[in-house]
Amino acid sequence: MSLVPEYLARIGADPPARADLEALHHLHSRHLAAVPFENLDIHLGRPIELSTEALLDKVVRQRRGGFCYELNGAFAYLLTELGFRVEMLSAGVYHDGVAGPPFDHMALLVHLDEPWLADVGFGRHSTFPLRLGSRVEQQDPDGTFLLRPTEDGDIDVLRDGSPEYLLDPRPRRMADFVPTCWYQQTSPDSPFRRGPACSKPVPGGRLTLSGDRLIRTVGGERTEEKLHSDEAILTAYREHFGFDLPRVPTGP
Repeated sequence: MSLVPEYLARIGADPPARADLEALHHLHSRHLAAVPFENLDIHLGRPIELSTEALLDKVVRQRRGGFCYELNGAFAYLLTELGFRVEMLSAGVYHDGVAGPPFDHMALLVHLDEPWLADVGFGRHSTFPLRLGSRVEQQDPDGTFLLRPTEDGDIDVLRDGSPEYLLDPRPRRMADFVPTCWYQQTSPDSPFRRGPACSKPVPGGRLTLSGDRLIRTVGGERTEEKLHSDEAILTAYREHFGFDLPRVPTGP
């Protein structure tokens, strides 16, 4: 049974008349606005499963978020069901100027009249898809993006002059990402194990709940509020991100 109507309702998107660029823009921006980037299951002791059923149950039925494999994996399902031709791409995220290993990140290639890079699973990224074949700066509400080819045939994705990730344009399968997804959940070196975080865009900025700190960044100004009880933290998840948790995420 298709979950497309429920998925569209989850992200507040209109059913598209056709699988075209206008529809892709609408779905991409609505997904980012509605579905948070979060790593909470790691800190609730819940294993993350990359089956389509598990991804849709979490994002659509539980109204949760996730990290790249979950969010872009679920979005790939939605786009495919709506008639888009979609492929999964591997990327290595830059840390201190060095790109991470392959499959460190998942992004999506959407084939229209030209190839488009869609990514609803990176946290702060472009509001709209990016032209994958363009080598000039692309203006987006969330910054200036540049896709720069490397000598090895990969593509550096830069936002406001800073490299975000190194993209491999070869198509991949979901199974290819399973080992690195396990690593992100279990390795002491994984950035996702450092602490629970949940984040989404808000008008003019971003809202993040990191541990017991509610952080608002609007118009370049950052404010931080400390939440002093488990009840306050769980209330913040419910009121700001739209879901209930059984307990406060405290550790992997």
